[in-house]
Amino acid sequence: MNPEPHWQRDVDLSNANTLRLPAEVEHFSAPETLEALAACVRDAGEQGWTLNLLGGGSNVLLPTRLKGAVIRPRLKQWWLDTRDDAVMAYVGAGVNWHSLVMILAQRGLWGVENLALIPGDCGAAPVQNIGAYGVELSDVLEGVQVMSRHDETLTWLSFNDCAFGYRDSMFKRSLAGEVIITRLALRLSRTPRPVLGYGDLARRVSQQPSSFEIAQRVCEIRREKLPDPTQLPNAGSFFKNPLISADKAEKLLARYPNMPNFPQADGGYKIAAGWLIDQCGLKGARFGAFGVHEHQALVLVHFGGGDRAELLQVAKRITAAVQARFGVGLEIEPRCL
Repeated sequence: MNPEPHWQRDVDLSNANTLRLPAEVEHFSAPETLEALAACVRDAGEQGWTLNLLGGGSNVLLPTRLKGAVIRPRLKQWWLDTRDDAVMAYVGAGVNWHSLVMILAQRGLWGVENLALIPGDCGAAPVQNIGAYGVELSDVLEGVQVMSRHDETLTWLSFNDCAFGYRDSMFKRSLAGEVIITRLALRLSRTPRPVLGYGDLARRVSQQPSSFEIAQRVCEIRREKLPDPTQLPNAGSFFKNPLISADKAEKLLARYPNMPNFPQADGGYKIAAGWLIDQCGLKGARFGAFGVHEHQALVLVHFGGGDRAELLQVAKRITAAVQARFGVGLEIEPRCL
């Protein structure tokens, strides 16, 4: 027997997004099982409601009023399948990502330790292919289980099906609005495989660090550089680091030899958006209810009293300044519901 969908009416989502943007939705549900999730998807379709998904709210910009329905999957089951050195972790979409990383690292498993303290739920991780300190989710992702929004069927997508890129995946493109991520399959290892070539991570760890030690040091670095959203609302990195051609990078480095740059496999370069914003004199700048964080120019913070429309105007002002000085376009990282 199919469960009845459970909806709440006119739900305040201001505390469901880490920027604390004022937001309200007509219908909201947080199903805890696949059957309950399917019932909500089916009912929303029958009612003709626009359906949006919400995870931990750490990478999303909400409007003041959302029509239709929002579903936050609370699928929290996860387990390990061990085969010799290889370990597969099957993780529900509603599991908190950081908590999972720390548990896996404490158990001596390798693969996700560099991704500690990234906020949000696991179901949102493949959408933008989360990454930090030289590691991306795509480095360890074996597959993604999804539910069709059209007929509630479950399918496993392979790594190749997801077409991952820098902060990008098929879930932002052809699969956007088509499926709901319900479970991840992560490929881990018991063999030490430290990735320490990014930033000052190598200087912070011992000569033969454990995965848990690396995760702890990553947490320390992130806490030093990024504001705690519970204390100062923010969505983490607000802009993507731009990818530019080798020719463009050569010209910029001739003018700005200290510009942080990272060669890419395709011959292009990734450059630091935070550095570009800082060079425009905008670090610590305040624009009404929003501002650029005083220690990390890549982060926009909300002092209170603002909404999404105002925030996007601030972002537009920052991107215009960077474009005018460097001829480089910036793209915002959070998605707009």
